[in-house]
Amino acid sequence: MNRLIALGVAAIAVLYLVFSSIYIVNVREQAIVLRFGQITEVRTQPGLYFKIPTSLVDSVQIIENRLLRYDIANMQLQVSDGATYVVDAFLTYRIADPVKFREGVQGELGLAEQRISTRFDAALRQVYGLRKFDAALSAERPAMMREARDLIRPGMAELGIDVTDVRILRTDLMEDVSKQTFERMSAERNAEAARIRAGGQQAAQSLKAIADRQAVEIMAAAQKDSEILRGEGEAQRSAVFASAYSQDPEFFEFYRSLQSYREALAANGTTMVLTPDSEFFRYFGADTVDGKIPVPAAPNGIAPLASSTLSVPVPDTAAPIATTVDPVDPTVPAVSLDQATPAITTTPADLPAVTTDQPAAATP
Repeated sequence: MNRLIALGVAAIAVLYLVFSSIYIVNVREQAIVLRFGQITEVRTQPGLYFKIPTSLVDSVQIIENRLLRYDIANMQLQVSDGATYVVDAFLTYRIADPVKFREGVQGELGLAEQRISTRFDAALRQVYGLRKFDAALSAERPAMMREARDLIRPGMAELGIDVTDVRILRTDLMEDVSKQTFERMSAERNAEAARIRAGGQQAAQSLKAIADRQAVEIMAAAQKDSEILRGEGEAQRSAVFASAYSQDPEFFEFYRSLQSYREALAANGTTMVLTPDSEFFRYFGADTVDGKIPVPAAPNGIAPLASSTLSVPVPDTAAPIATTVDPVDPTVPAVSLDQATPAITTTPADLPAVTTDQPAAATP
């Protein structure tokens, strides 16, 4: 029984020694073999390796061999002109030298990231501090990321860390700075709009002035042409009237008198105060030939009556003229002629005599 126990203990001890002397390095890892705290071997290739059994003599520390990432979020950075940004960024790194990594940060990834955080923060502040407000929002961002990477690399290389890349994810303004920026941009755009609007109004006024001048010139030219044409027409009209007047002056005077009658005696309620022997009524009298009234021509070839006697009233200039006041305009006197005219007697041979008594009076 004791032998079995001793064999079991021996087997366990042998298995422990065997397994404690074996260590495996993964493809994503690298290993450092320490003997009494001193680095004796560095395994960077994946595989199965052996060491002195137990960890009292040789110990193995596994170190990451992957590409790692470190992020910084909501970092406030100030640029050269005083504006403040909120920045999100990250960097990628790899542990390139396990020995330096062990010596620098005891092979602890947490300690290494503390160093990375400090160096990363300082590099970003330096890069943003050298630039103005709009540089981080322009095409300079790739150059800024390269500068930040180059600033971090020397310090991290002392720790055996190779910084492969730096990326800026977000660059936003602070809320108060964003409001001020918006107000400033709005003021600039309003000023630009006012300048463009003023230029447009100036151009519109210039075009309007040119159009008004052209319109005046066109109207003046048209007025000139119209006056010339009107003058030529008046001249032709006067020539036609003169030609007609020269052909038959008496008929022309008669025609003009008829036009005057049409205009003056139209039904427009006009009151005219004239004497019966006025020049205006000269064509209302009868024409005589050698003191006798000619016999009117028979219409349609009908022979005139056998005999006719026509008496023409002669106004008595000595007769009194009664003057009354015009009821329409009291300042204008109306003329009333209380005068009887001689009777007009026509005595045909085979008709009885007809006598007409007609008073002649001119009232308004």
